[in-house]
Amino acid sequence: MASLSDKNPQHHTQNIKKRLSETVTHLRGDIGKVDEPQLKAMFETSAEVLGGLIKAFDDYEKKNEAAWRK
Repeated sequence: MASLSDKNPQHHTQNIKKRLSETVTHLRGDIGKVDEPQLKAMFETSAEVLGGLIKAFDDYEKKNEAAWRK
């Protein structure tokens, strides 16, 4: 049987945002560790895309967008 936290959407969105944020931090940290400009660009682009997903999860939690309202 699922616990109350398992049924709480915000519990899940916060977990996903945490993991995405960790990945963004990792990507940005690795930019300084590589020499290839294309890979640096890939890391930065990936970090930006994940940042957009984090914002989307924030908007969902706050019901900022019409799509997230009932």
